[in-house]
Amino acid sequence: MTDATTEQDGIQSRLPDLTHLFPELSKLSGAVRNAVWNGPVPKTTINLMLFRAAQIVGSTYHAVALTDQLRKAGESEKRITAVATWQGAPYFTDAERVALELVEAVLTPNPYAERVSDELFARASTFYDDEALWMLTMAIGHFSLFVPVALIAKPIPGRPFGKNYSKGHRGDR
Repeated sequence: MTDATTEQDGIQSRLPDLTHLFPELSKLSGAVRNAVWNGPVPKTTINLMLFRAAQIVGSTYHAVALTDQLRKAGESEKRITAVATWQGAPYFTDAERVALELVEAVLTPNPYAERVSDELFARASTFYDDEALWMLTMAIGHFSLFVPVALIAKPIPGRPFGKNYSKGHRGDR
């Protein structure tokens, strides 16, 4: 999706870019992102997990961005498509399945028990050491920091960072 296409289609964000209002947020986000991406968990696993998170919370902005990242990384369309139905799909490793299950547990209410059960944590621990578990946890936390931004401000899907918001303020549109 190009800038011209989104402007022509009338797609606008609800709020302007927040980085000029909160420059510290960019530094914080960049530091957490670098820690996650330089950790021991494969980037593919993190992207698959975050793509599932985007589906769960209903964020088109994140879903489009993560789909693009997965494609650029060489992921097959079958694996990308199957993230929504990963439980029955034959395309994921056991370690990826645990990461997908973990993000679902964190983001899905469970009124009858803990979201992340001891049993799930034990299974995750068979695939990931403490550092890797922290990386998965921080990846989910970093994503979750921006869920309200995506759902309330509605950055424009498909645009790169810094160009994903409409110019001006609400009163200017």
